[in-house]
Amino acid sequence: MSRFFSEKLSALEPYTPGEQPRDMVYVKLNTNESPYPPSPKALAVIEGEAAKLNLYSDPTAKSLHEAIAAHYGITADRVIASNGSDEILAFAFDAFAGGKSLAFPDVTYGFYPVFANLFGIPYTTIPLDETFTIRVEDYASIDSTVVIANPNAQTGTYLPLSKIEELVAQNPDRVVIVDEAYIDFGGETAIPLTDSYDNLLVVQTFSKSRNLAGARVGFAVGCADLIADLNRVKYSFNPYNVNRMSMAAAAEAMKDEAYFAKCTKQVIDTRAYTADELTRLGFTYPASMANFILAHTDRICGKELYEALKSKGVLVRHLSDERITDSIRITIGSREQMEVFIQKITEILEDLT
Repeated sequence: MSRFFSEKLSALEPYTPGEQPRDMVYVKLNTNESPYPPSPKALAVIEGEAAKLNLYSDPTAKSLHEAIAAHYGITADRVIASNGSDEILAFAFDAFAGGKSLAFPDVTYGFYPVFANLFGIPYTTIPLDETFTIRVEDYASIDSTVVIANPNAQTGTYLPLSKIEELVAQNPDRVVIVDEAYIDFGGETAIPLTDSYDNLLVVQTFSKSRNLAGARVGFAVGCADLIADLNRVKYSFNPYNVNRMSMAAAAEAMKDEAYFAKCTKQVIDTRAYTADELTRLGFTYPASMANFILAHTDRICGKELYEALKSKGVLVRHLSDERITDSIRITIGSREQMEVFIQKITEILEDLT
């Protein structure tokens, strides 16, 4: 680092995104992207917006907010769009935990501790149980702002809506942020609970189930006052935070419910196929409601398996978290991609005998 770098940030350990290698063509199963292209309706509007790139995008994101609001049956003043869900999380951490404290699971999305350290927010990690599931009762006595990923970002485990409501109702004087990046792959969103609880913020993304990872669009839903708080942060940081092409594409993707349903069903069906094949090969894994599976075998350590798969042209994710370092996280790709994955992992296991 340079001699000018802020001393208060000198110990900051940045988030490490999934690798995007260019040395060869991989079956890419490491960053939980969709294997399917965006909605044709989303693609159709991009060219028209590209011709207007000399003009700023709408800072109010009115068309996108209205599309999201219509989909969930709420008013548009309860929605805020962002440059990826990570930006919303950053706004929320600063707005609702800045000067206070945070609590989140010990195995979860790696950006939570990074943001906490960036904003100087003290945090507590709460251990998942032996099945890698959040125990809601462990949060009952905590006054800190709580953030959880549901389904959980590394394990895929899922809390039903009744448990989310229990978590939110435990303490009406703390904000609960529920990060639902993977909710559309079999879960039930907590957005309807925002009708009744003013301390609940639900964050989602267009990157996974709506096939727009490269467009960088996220959003949050809460009561109007929480959203007003987030807008106050946004307008103090980057008013034009969603570009006009991404905004238009995301609005059309939200409206295209038939394509969304088709793509998510394909992921869910392929997840079931992959899980069955991993079981046949002797792997264990938490039941996943996400577009990935966290898999483990006693026959080979996680890092070695990751490296062996990479050498065979299949890219998965190996994470350094102590409790899951002997596992690999496998994004659910297309059926054809997963068949290649199963073939290559079978070859690796056969070479061990």
